[in-house]
Amino acid sequence: MALLDGFINEFDTALRSVFGGANAHRSNPGAELHLGPTLNALEREHSAGLMRVNHVGEVCAQALYQSQKLVARNPEIQAMLRHSAQEEMDHLAWCETRLQELGSHTSYLNPIWYAGSFAIGLLAGLAGDKWSLGFVAETEKQVENHLESHLQKLPSEDYRSRAIVDQMRIDEIEHGQAAIEAGGVALPKPIKNAMQAMSKIMTETAYKI
Repeated sequence: MALLDGFINEFDTALRSVFGGANAHRSNPGAELHLGPTLNALEREHSAGLMRVNHVGEVCAQALYQSQKLVARNPEIQAMLRHSAQEEMDHLAWCETRLQELGSHTSYLNPIWYAGSFAIGLLAGLAGDKWSLGFVAETEKQVENHLESHLQKLPSEDYRSRAIVDQMRIDEIEHGQAAIEAGGVALPKPIKNAMQAMSKIMTETAYKI
């Protein structure tokens, strides 16, 4: 019964990640902020594109954490991955809500992003816990840099999106540090470069689709 319950929970997470309806356990950091001056059409479209990219990043994060958790050898590492995944689910819900507020949509390619990331996470996990954790740390470092750039690109008066992205950035730093402290090793430079190249393709596509 426990195995069946676990499978149902994982399947539910996958569905919510891909098709919407993510549940946040923390309050949306932008919910209580005033909307501020009305964004013009171009600003609204730009904010939506950036938040869609961020939402896709969280879809990928769910897939990575779920797959790596499945093959982690150490129960403590499984618990750490589970905790990080829950905070990433918060991010997913916040981004989804903000996209709705902006009158936009999540990426139509979410099933592809999830499936690809799940496969990559599974490979990283099968390589062993230290490499899996190293992959988490490098992923979070690249996501942190990506979120920093979005804080520069978002319209200055889009207070709600900026608050969400800033809290996401703080959480990603903590997740990366936790992975290092748990024994993650630095990845070879060619792997880092490949990850950056894949991320660039994803962000450029998700901004539009």
